[in-house]
Parts: sequence; C-alpha cells; structure tokens
Amino acid sequence: MPVISEPKLIAGNANKSLARAIARRMSLLRGMQVGLVDARVERFNDQEIFVEVFENVRGEDMFIIQPTSNPANDNLMELLIIADALRRSSAARITAVMPYFGYARQDRRTKARTPISAKLVANLIVQAGVERVLTLDLHAAQLQGFFDIPVDNLYAAPIFAMDLMSQFYGRLNELIVVSPDVGGVARARELAKRVHCGLAIVDKRRSNPGEVDEMTVIGEVAGKTCIIVDDICDTAGTLVKAADLLMSEGAKEVHAYITHGVLSGPAVERITKSAMKSLVITDSIEPTDAVQSAGNIRILPTAPLFAQAILNTWSGTSVSSLFDDETLAPIYEGMIRRG
Repeated sequence: MPVISEPKLIAGNANKSLARAIARRMSLLRGMQVGLVDARVERFNDQEIFVEVFENVRGEDMFIIQPTSNPANDNLMELLIIADALRRSSAARITAVMPYFGYARQDRRTKARTPISAKLVANLIVQAGVERVLTLDLHAAQLQGFFDIPVDNLYAAPIFAMDLMSQFYGRLNELIVVSPDVGGVARARELAKRVHCGLAIVDKRRSNPGEVDEMTVIGEVAGKTCIIVDDICDTAGTLVKAADLLMSEGAKEVHAYITHGVLSGPAVERITKSAMKSLVITDSIEPTDAVQSAGNIRILPTAPLFAQAILNTWSGTSVSSLFDDETLAPIYEGMIRRG
C-alpha cells in the first residue's frame, strides 16, 4: 500500500498522557519530531462538545487517540466529533486508535428487548468518517465483525508474558495462569502458552449481573503462584473473590494481570485490602490518582505497542507481527525490568 503522507496524531481528552507518550515514542522511532495536532476539544456551558483543529490536515493520514472509557458517552462523542471535523477538513484517511473500546460488554442480547450497543457504537464510528480502528484486547473477538471497516485488535498477552518472565525470573515453574471465568479461557491459555505454565479456571455462577452466587476452582492451584488474567476489571468484586478462593485452595500467592483497569467505585479500596499481592494493568485507560498511589497496583505502558502499530498502519506493513515476543522485545527493551 502506498504511503499517503507523514502520520499525524490528534487526541481527545480521554487519555492525553498516553497520547503524548505515543507521540514521544513515534518521534524516537522516526528520528524526527512527531507531535499532537494543535486542536481544542472543549465543552459549551450546556456540555455540548466543540472541536476546532488549528492545523491544515488536508490529504493527511490522521490517527485519533481516544479510548471510550469513563465518562464513556462524553469520550465517544469527542471521538465522533473529532472524526467529523477531520473528514470535513479533507483528511486523506482517519484511523481511530481506541486503546479501550467502551460498550464492548454489550455485544449480544442477553434477554428480550435489550440492545446490542456495541454494534450501534460501531455504526456511529463508521458513519462519522473513521476508515480504520486500532484497539487493544477487545472484550470479544466477534466485535471486529461489527465494523464494516478494517479493525486491528492488538493483544496485551505478549507484554504480560515479558513482564511475568522478568518479575518471576527463576520461579516460572511455580506459576499457574487462572481464568476468572469460562469465557476467558482462550485469553488465559494464550498467556499460559507464552510463559510455559499450567492453566486453571474459576467457574462462577451468577443470579444477577454483578452478583456471584458460587465460585469453584477447576485445576490444581495448591502451592502455586496464581496469575489471574482478564481483559477488564471494573468494580473488582469478582476478582477479589477469585483471589480469596484461590488462597483458600492453597495457592502460595495471587497476582492479577488485567488489560483495562476500569476500576470504578470501590475497586481500588477492594484491591488494596485484598489477598492479591499485586494487580498489573496497562495504561489503556488513564489511571486516576487513587490507582497511581495504590501500593499493590502496577501499570505497564502501551505507548511502544501503539506507536509501532500506528507506524505499521501508516506504512502499510504488518500489524500482526506485533503479536510475537521476538518483535515486541526490542520495542520494550529497558522498559520492563526484572523484579
């Protein structure tokens, strides 16, 4: 695919620190200054969102960095309005870089007369003028089929695997990866394969959304260091209960690796007081002050991954190559240290 022009980044307000980190990383990789396009994204008194781009973007390859995390509706509207502004300013191509895809958990009808909101959001993004989506660890793989445009879904598993091999150097034979539910087995199996360890499953039964009636461990965890892996941690209720259950089954330690730290409501307090020795998340969602100051929560950077993925998308080279440890290790060299 021919190169259109130099890649240009623009950011909403959802995760400015990640956007700036991606720009810095791209500057290093390109050997030239890559900055964020000068623009203002603000609200009128009635909370209507207004966007003005101060630079010429005609014929440019634009990348909007905007996770649709809390407040999901505001951040989604920012993304749509930025895309519309760029389309009306004759940008050559618009890619939505969504480190966290909000509404992903509403990907099917769980009962009668309910929406499939993830499909509605996908339609809105396409209609706004976005021609490609770049995201991280979608809640369900079928979400890619909700879009009528290309979707590149990156994975945190290679980053987690590198961190595990660093943090537990010399103790990898003690590890066992745990899926917190049956639906996450494929994700857990992938990480277990990368670090060459066993797999266990926490089977949970719910009576109502957000309420767990019963939990059972499938697999032998006694004497093991358990690594719970999942894509989203919201209120952390289920995660903390799973950690308690694993400890009661004889686990030596419990750690959790979660891609998207939504961490709403009492989540941080629950994690701080829990049996988990550590929770590792990525910066796909901008961490709050409470998250950053929590003693047992650690944040892994995604800027190197997204910067390289943006450059590969811009140049028309493979994005799937970033799924391999051999490709990612040089990108993260010096950023993940032995514990």
